[in-house]
Amino acid sequence: MPKVSTYIMTLLLLIGSSSVFSQEEMPLYAGKVPNAKNVEQSAPTLTAFLPPPGTSNGIAVIVCPGGGYQGLVSDREGTDVAKAYNAAGITAFVLKYRLPDSKTMIDKWKGPLQDAQQAIKTVRENAEKWGIDPSKIGIMGFSAGGHLASTTGTHFDQSYIENKKNTSLRPNFMVLVYPVISFKDGITHVGSRNSLIGPESAADYKKHLEQFSNEGRVTPHTPPTFLTHAADDSLVPVSNATLFYEALRKNGVPADLHLYSRGEHGYLSYPAFKDWFAICLAWVSQQ
Repeated sequence: MPKVSTYIMTLLLLIGSSSVFSQEEMPLYAGKVPNAKNVEQSAPTLTAFLPPPGTSNGIAVIVCPGGGYQGLVSDREGTDVAKAYNAAGITAFVLKYRLPDSKTMIDKWKGPLQDAQQAIKTVRENAEKWGIDPSKIGIMGFSAGGHLASTTGTHFDQSYIENKKNTSLRPNFMVLVYPVISFKDGITHVGSRNSLIGPESAADYKKHLEQFSNEGRVTPHTPPTFLTHAADDSLVPVSNATLFYEALRKNGVPADLHLYSRGEHGYLSYPAFKDWFAICLAWVSQQ
């Protein structure tokens, strides 16, 4: 592990020089945004972070920042992570997905998943352009972004977007960092649940509660998964990660689970980014 941590330290030093990286923000949809009401709203985007020329290893990761489905922590759980991947030769994409809102969406529960599926589709269909192996496209999510990532990895068999080429919407692997997984009482992060499918009086609330409790959606076809969480997380219980891990193992899906005795939600001071990301990077590099 010391060798890996030293490697990550070197990568982080490289991140400080932004000139070695190339990034491009693009609209997620070429035309009309699906499931949108005819009102002004923020448009979803996908920002490509390309590693220095000649260093790409063909792996790509789509990063979904957290924020309780109410906002996006786009720097610490987005841009910074993408640059760390770039330093290791991995192409990264930060997804600015739509936040569920009945004022701007016909079905608010559908919007974030549509955007994640569109991101998978976009990266896979442009793999050659970006020097990516289309069989090595993963998705990563933090907190509520982890819920979106795990939803993408457990609901890929149903397309919520236009997909004329029948492009595979299945991510090849998932990285879930202190993720919201379940929407069930006593386990979930209530704010994330209410933002996506609430209020409880909403039509189909109970149906959506089961549909988006992703520990119950795992099959043998669910992508290999890396999970990390802190046991003392008071915002998103660690049982979200452990239940998902148990479901993966039950279905024969390769999975790594890395737990910390402390770290609270967000890993703001412990574990250090260089430490947990070193373990994550070693796993991703083998996918």
